[in-house]
Amino acid sequence: MPLLVAAALCISLRANADSVTDWNLTMDQNAPALGGPPQQAYLGAVTHIAIHDALNSIQRRYATYSVVPAASASANPDAAVAAAAHDVLIAQFSRAPETPAKATARANVQAAYLARLAVIADSSAKQQGVAAGQAAAAAILQLRSNDGFDTPNLPYLLGPGVGVHQPTAPNFPAPQYAGWAKMKPFGLTKPSQFRVEPSPLFNLRGLLYTLQYLEVKIFGDAYERGSKPDSEMSDIARFWPGGGGNWNNSMRSIVDGLGMDRWQHARLFALSLLAQTDASIAVFDSKYTYNFWRPSTAIRWSNDGNPLTPSDPNWLPFLVTPPYPDYPCGLTGASGSATEVLRRFFGTDRVDYTVTANAPPVTLPAPLAPLPAKAITRHFDTLSDATAESVSARVYGGMHFRQGCARGVVLGTQVGRYVFQTQLRPVKH
Repeated sequence: MPLLVAAALCISLRANADSVTDWNLTMDQNAPALGGPPQQAYLGAVTHIAIHDALNSIQRRYATYSVVPAASASANPDAAVAAAAHDVLIAQFSRAPETPAKATARANVQAAYLARLAVIADSSAKQQGVAAGQAAAAAILQLRSNDGFDTPNLPYLLGPGVGVHQPTAPNFPAPQYAGWAKMKPFGLTKPSQFRVEPSPLFNLRGLLYTLQYLEVKIFGDAYERGSKPDSEMSDIARFWPGGGGNWNNSMRSIVDGLGMDRWQHARLFALSLLAQTDASIAVFDSKYTYNFWRPSTAIRWSNDGNPLTPSDPNWLPFLVTPPYPDYPCGLTGASGSATEVLRRFFGTDRVDYTVTANAPPVTLPAPLAPLPAKAITRHFDTLSDATAESVSARVYGGMHFRQGCARGVVLGTQVGRYVFQTQLRPVKH
């Protein structure tokens, strides 16, 4: 099967959506109501675990994540998928604090649920499917109760110092997600299981730091990138945070037309989102172990002790720096975990795909005018090409030193490999 799938990936076919990919899209469209990328990956993990377990309670092809009772073999799979996704999403969008965005998300989910159940004619099979989905949703929600999701932030107590992360220009937000370094993982044994090693980058007088400092100072500068808005570097910088790093969207593009069924889709999406969430937890464990400063702090610092890294107190990155330490990178951690799951699922790195991201506007320092929103399309011949570009994207955006991004890919790859090898394994009959 992997070779057939790999060959099929090179063929452009029409959409072959099913209830699993449909619910992934519904979830994805509403996920921002729950929070940033870490919360969105978590939402995807619990939703797709419930979907996967519901289907496998009807026909056991893969090991379930939660302990779920066997459902009737005549239960309607689409009803099971709908009920599993609905119950998890309604529960997640009901988390405190209440917001208008969450209320809208719940209404959207409810409308999708009713519409998808309405087209299932067999009332008995529908009822049995709903019961299977509800049981799977209840199981994962119970398993993940009090897992640390609701305490993402902790007080940041480190004072200013050379090499030490600090709130970054221009808005200087308080550091976030230190609490996620302590969250219960989905598949890993503990958050520090794949903690990255200390880097030569930490030697601020070393050659690696000097070269990477100068690279991001030149190519990630707001004036440099803003004055070349249609250059490939500027497009790459905007593509990844503008949607290119949304692996739900990329996976829907990748599986489009391959003829995979609901069970296969459910397993792939659950493994990927489970791995991405664990990669996020592992990334924050490493970030708040080392607390290494961001380029926007380093370049504006008056004197780091290295005569080859001249400071610029007015320097600003092309894109806004996320509010947490540099090393390693969260976006590349997610990319590494998602691509490793895909690589192992299909048995090849040669998974080509094309994705369009709708990059939001970019505010630039005067006298540059803001950049308008822009649709950016990128094509990748291999999964490795995608992760390599995600590394460069954070440098061109001015948010990261390259070493932290490269280590993020390695960490994510380790997480993705471990998750694939230990979770949702095929059942031998």
